[in-house]
Amino acid sequence: MCLSIHPSIHHLSINLSIYHPSIHLSIHLSIIYPSIYLLFLSLHINIPSLRITDYLSSFYSDVGVSAPGSVSRSSLDSFEDSLRKMQEFFGITVTGQLDSTTLDIMTRPRCGVSDVARYGYFDGQPKWDKKEITYRVTDYTADMSQEEVDRALVKALKLYSDVTPLQFRQIRSGTADIMVMFKAKSHGDFFPFDGPNGTLAHAFSPGEGHGGDTHFDADESWTLTSSGANLFLVAAHEFGHALGLAHSQVQSALMFPTYQYVNTEGFTLPEDDRQGIQLLYGEWGIRGTSPEPTLNPGLNPEPAPSPTPEPAPDRCSPDLVLDAATTIHNTLYFFKDKNTVQPGYPKPLRNLGLPVHVRKVDAAVYLSFSSKTLFFVNNMYWSYNHRRDRMDHGYPKYIYREFDVSKVDAAFEYRGRLYLSSGAMQNEYDYKRGRLVRSFLNNQWMNCS
Repeated sequence: MCLSIHPSIHHLSINLSIYHPSIHLSIHLSIIYPSIYLLFLSLHINIPSLRITDYLSSFYSDVGVSAPGSVSRSSLDSFEDSLRKMQEFFGITVTGQLDSTTLDIMTRPRCGVSDVARYGYFDGQPKWDKKEITYRVTDYTADMSQEEVDRALVKALKLYSDVTPLQFRQIRSGTADIMVMFKAKSHGDFFPFDGPNGTLAHAFSPGEGHGGDTHFDADESWTLTSSGANLFLVAAHEFGHALGLAHSQVQSALMFPTYQYVNTEGFTLPEDDRQGIQLLYGEWGIRGTSPEPTLNPGLNPEPAPSPTPEPAPDRCSPDLVLDAATTIHNTLYFFKDKNTVQPGYPKPLRNLGLPVHVRKVDAAVYLSFSSKTLFFVNNMYWSYNHRRDRMDHGYPKYIYREFDVSKVDAAFEYRGRLYLSSGAMQNEYDYKRGRLVRSFLNNQWMNCS
């Protein structure tokens, strides 16, 4: 079989036979004619090409995505860059090209909140400034009884009240903090649903107006089982957004963007989600059972003195001891206590997006191939994205889960590899492939026999 394509200027002939794998065709087309490649793959995966662009615009761009293969200047994000963002987020091979794995992810039922949403669980990000949160269901699904829906929502919210000081109360009238509804298609918030087996639900981060509101697509089949969309699991995810959590890149996390049924019997909040919600609201044990004490109106005690702020380090002191250092875009950065130190500095670490409770950085390393800086603090680490000028979502993470060590004393990149020093040992990582290459003693760098 022969396929010939004749645009106005270029000419491409592709000869097909049963001995030529289809993947060879798709790669060839993707390089020369991206828009034709998009159409070719969309026909084979049964997903409209327009929906692919809409998917990337909705979940991986703040301004929209240009047409595939577009070479004209545009205010929109490029199709290829948006694909790379998606592939990086889901931990698959980053190519900027469509492939069957990428398209398979696009066809999965998922949450309607963007994966590059501008809120997460860092200090100072959107959250409720009170401990009792009200919610109200204004429109129920016809798939379940109202009692079943109410029980599922109570069970979902209990995941968060079990690990934080938060308490939730359902009201039957008036305006609640979290307004819950089941609606189809356009429903008054400029984010219409798309029918069955697509976007299951969406929620807004804490705040005024729509803040906290949680909407479920009425066109989905809502259940309490493994068939259809399990309301408890989806509601638990969406309430995470309503409380201030962004999507997580951890596949086992409740806040992972795509839907996958898991056994709900005895279900508890996964570790990644628990860390996130507790960074926002604190741990359950902090919730008191008695009201705040009040002063006798007849007394006029002296106000408590304000704590003395910690002095910024003197960058010119001969006794200056640094905590960490890294090179970012040929500029050398030093870290001391809660500050970055260099000419024109110090400046607070929170300017980089680190939480205010971080008092010092143990190690920092700039990864040139990804334009990211990793910050290691105690047993956690953060990833700062220099292309976006902000911390990556889904952080902090436990160091041991990624790097097989519990703490990092020093870190650097050398010849494309990442080196982490922990105690007397040095660990060499192929960070692009996400695997440990070898471990050896620190003194091997010193040419010791």
